[in-house]
Amino acid sequence: MTFVRACGLGELEEDAPKRVELDGTPVSIVQTEGEVFAIHDICSHANVSLSEGEVDDCHIECWLHGSRFDLRSGKPDALPATRPVPVYPVKIEGDDVLVSLTQES
Repeated sequence: MTFVRACGLGELEEDAPKRVELDGTPVSIVQTEGEVFAIHDICSHANVSLSEGEVDDCHIECWLHGSRFDLRSGKPDALPATRPVPVYPVKIEGDDVLVSLTQES
């Protein structure tokens, strides 16, 4: 599994998604509840950026229609979204947040 640097750990704020682009793939990096997650940044329902939404209880909410996605699995738990979005493995090395675009789900 190949990991690439997404951002610095110091660039993240608790519960504030950060959009990055890795090899042309939009990814939202989220630090919440003591962990860092990487999730595909495009909502599976409306094709808008999830990083513009709010984070609560290990979920990210799409700002447009309110779909919520679990940051651990990418599965939606609120309509109108019914399809999951990919989540990606994350490693922390020093101050670097590394992400592999190999999908976990």
